[in-house]
Amino acid sequence: MAVLPDADRTRIWRGLMRIGERYADPIDKAALRAAVDATDDWIDANAASFNAALPAAAQSGLTGAQKTLMFCGVAAFRVSPAFAQRLLGGMD
Repeated sequence: MAVLPDADRTRIWRGLMRIGERYADPIDKAALRAAVDATDDWIDANAASFNAALPAAAQSGLTGAQKTLMFCGVAAFRVSPAFAQRLLGGMD
């Protein structure tokens, strides 16, 4: 998977600014945008490593989109279980 187009990175940056001052206060808008870009670059650069860390069945059986959604679900749960549930739907 390639890095996101600039328009998508801008959407993420705007969304982070919208969801709360917790992102806008500690750093300025340009620094937040640079962090979004760096995050996307890191994900792109480490995709092969992430795939290699998965069990063989997941490596060969899941699509790239499914692997990304799984990664997002785990990361969302680290934010909070309630956030993950909003993202993924019912988890019980």
